[in-house]
Amino acid sequence: MDQFTIILLYFTSFFTLMNPIGTMPVFLTMTADLTKKERRATAFKAVITAGFVLILFAFMGRYLFNFFGISVAGLKVVGGFLFFFIGYDMLNARISRIKMTEKEAEAYADDIAITPLGIPMIAGPGAITNAIVLMGEATDYTSKALVIFSIVLVLVVVLLVFIGAVGITRFIGDKGNKIMMKLMGLIVMVIAVEFFFSGLKPYIQSIIN
Repeated sequence: MDQFTIILLYFTSFFTLMNPIGTMPVFLTMTADLTKKERRATAFKAVITAGFVLILFAFMGRYLFNFFGISVAGLKVVGGFLFFFIGYDMLNARISRIKMTEKEAEAYADDIAITPLGIPMIAGPGAITNAIVLMGEATDYTSKALVIFSIVLVLVVVLLVFIGAVGITRFIGDKGNKIMMKLMGLIVMVIAVEFFFSGLKPYIQSIIN
């Protein structure tokens, strides 16, 4: 595959898993009482936090897994299950499993950008797993650079979506939000099947051999 195709595949996988359209209503709800300037600062901080976590796991995740004896193939199988259920929830237009009580919201008021917005809303288990797997499959410096570039590119899109959240929601409406989420959910489920069987292949080959 050429570099453009690889970037497109990487971008699509990260975009669907970070799900900026699905996260946008949560961002709006949690920043409803903030000024435009404060909302923008929160968006920047959330994206930077998510970027730091994703890039850290992209480079260090495999070493951690080697330390604990976890294989990339095993991660793909588990990641396939994880992605499938994430996609299923999105297909049913469920924005997030994360629920915050009023007391929790007050506790996060001073730093909601780090958690829950940066982690785990943007840099959730699915996106982190994807970063580890894709970086693990990258065989040269160019491929590794493309993974990082794709992460940064999607985070820029997330930032733009958050900054323009009020206008975007008004433009596409509730039905538009649900349609976009269902479409991305379907894509995530397809990625899940690919991940699962790709991870299962080495185990089947070892049994046959």
